[in-house]
Amino acid sequence: MTRHPLFGLALAGIGALTLTPDALFMRLSGMGGYQMVAWRGLLMGAVMLVLWALTSKARRRDLGVLASGYGALILLCQYFNATLFSLGIAHAPVSIVLFAVATVPVFAAVFARLILNQPTRPATWVTIAAVMAGIALAVFGGDHAAVGLDRAALLGALAGLGVAMVLALNFVILRAQPQIPILLVIGLGALMAGATGAVITGGSAMLLGQVWAIAVCGLVILPISFFSLSLASRYTHASNVSLLLLLETVLGPLWVWIGIGEAPTALMLVGGTVVVVSLAIYLWFTGVRVTKRAAQVQT
Repeated sequence: MTRHPLFGLALAGIGALTLTPDALFMRLSGMGGYQMVAWRGLLMGAVMLVLWALTSKARRRDLGVLASGYGALILLCQYFNATLFSLGIAHAPVSIVLFAVATVPVFAAVFARLILNQPTRPATWVTIAAVMAGIALAVFGGDHAAVGLDRAALLGALAGLGVAMVLALNFVILRAQPQIPILLVIGLGALMAGATGAVITGGSAMLLGQVWAIAVCGLVILPISFFSLSLASRYTHASNVSLLLLLETVLGPLWVWIGIGEAPTALMLVGGTVVVVSLAIYLWFTGVRVTKRAAQVQT
């Protein structure tokens, strides 16, 4: 079935917007890092694997893909994504972690060049530069007492950079290897991370905090967002998916501010505005370009 030229962008947008309240619900849960890893991983993994079992028409072939190097790499990407993000959010300000995750388009452009030999358009690099400038303004130009640029923030930033790297690699590999079953590999990766978190947390501590809040993440937000974002990478460049993912960087701290009062600084809001405006301009011109090219092909 032929997809609309903007299908990939729309799918990535849905995934990114669904992901934006994730950090808020993590904060509302009041859980520690590995406890969140456990709940998020186990619930998300279970949902993804059930959906795979219900929808896959080639289960034996799908399982065979796991033995391939690329299949195993996607498992590891999801494992470290699930682990590092929860640990970062648990120990550092949400804004610091999310701004570090915002480097994902840079990693995506680099990996696309190395793995796919796929050049990145100049307009994409300009947008990445504008977005990174907005992020730098938000992180380094604000009230450092409010942001808390201490050891915890540094560890949070490093965790966010790790998440950015594995997410970018995930998007690029899924674009390069369309035979990889998304639901299966991401579900197993999440389940592995969840099992590790559960062992470290211990059974007696698993029910501490607000289980309902973390359940919203694991049962709804994560399965919808990560499946949408991963599938989108099959229909548009990984750098486009990564750029749309930056909506979480801007909107995530705002959700946290509204929900629990962890306020961003004024310059964080200015930097976030730069990110949103840059993405809006880029997506507008990308949509115009893709639509014109599709029209030319049809004629």
